Amino acid sequence: MTRSARLRRRLVEQLLDEDVLHAPEWVAAFRAVPRHVFLPRFFAPAGGLWAAVDRDDPGWLETVYSRDVLVTQLDDDPERWELARRTGPVAGTPTSSSSMPSIMAIMLEELRVRDGQRVLEIGTGTGYNAALLSHRCGAGQVSTVDIDPVIVAQARERLAVAGYRPSCAVGDGALGFPAGTLFDRVLCTASVSSIPPAWLAQTKPGGLIVTTLNRPIGAGLVRLVAGEDGTGRGRVLARDGRFMPLRAHRLPETGPLPMPSRDDWEQTRLPMSTVLQPRKQFEFFAGLALPGVRAVRDGADDEAPSVALVHPDGSWVRHRKRGGADEVAQGGPRALWELAEAAYVEWCELGKPERDRFGVTVTEQGQEFWLDAPDGRTWPLA
Repeated sequence: MTRSARLRRRLVEQLLDEDVLHAPEWVAAFRAVPRHVFLPRFFAPAGGLWAAVDRDDPGWLETVYSRDVLVTQLDDDPERWELARRTGPVAGTPTSSSSMPSIMAIMLEELRVRDGQRVLEIGTGTGYNAALLSHRCGAGQVSTVDIDPVIVAQARERLAVAGYRPSCAVGDGALGFPAGTLFDRVLCTASVSSIPPAWLAQTKPGGLIVTTLNRPIGAGLVRLVAGEDGTGRGRVLARDGRFMPLRAHRLPETGPLPMPSRDDWEQTRLPMSTVLQPRKQFEFFAGLALPGVRAVRDGADDEAPSVALVHPDGSWVRHRKRGGADEVAQGGPRALWELAEAAYVEWCELGKPERDRFGVTVTEQGQEFWLDAPDGRTWPLA
């Protein structure tokens, strides 16, 4: 057995231990598809910057078969890796990556693919996920699309090396596949702020769409069943997953935060972590109650850098720890932290619903979340 095959088997055992991989068909796909073919080079974190890693570097193969997300592009610029290789680590924002294998396994299983079904992947990336789909679904059953022509060209070449030939196209993933083919399953490996109508139009009635939501707070996986008339209805999934957004769905940069005075700080019984951490079950409901609010790094307090909340209307919240207590300062047209505290009380009164008690409905009139049933309490999706 080759070294890469041994590492693939080890990765599969780790995914099984994490309880994210179950179906024999996907176990076989992860064991068979050589991830290293799709990651001949990538970026590694280097003290706040990004270092260029090549296949000839020590530890490259072990890193490829780790459980980590591996960044493959910065700032939508295919030349950044070469620059980092020549000059040393560079700054930049990740814009393409090979996702954590655990998240990939979760999404692939949630897609519930059956033999003979046609699958569309939105977001080709390295091509590794398209290879896993191709191994499971067979020749000619998988199509994949990405907006970046360089990424598509590289993925097509690496897929062929690995022995897979899905239909690869360059285009805006929000518009579906350019040929207009109907699919049984649609899987988006990027996140979206709302469900693109083209996906429902290209999914056979009864077919499934699995994607992640690009929400500043309370993101995660959803699965929808396509209806007869371009509508869809589904559920927020208990198993969580987060991806980079499609380019058209990225959030704008935020401006500088105001500096609170000493008298602006007040104690709170609600930790910021309860609002923002996905493992805290309140986070999803917090996103519903605080639409448009997002978290940003707050470097105002050098002794204890924290996280702040901001809204496009200029409202903001800063948080800090003092003497073991949580303190916040807020400003702008709305008292965001008071809204967060009120939302926590409401969430408790509703029985502390976890994310899988929520559903999604998509129609021509709009897109909304609901609690427990479509005719229950609702919130706009976007």
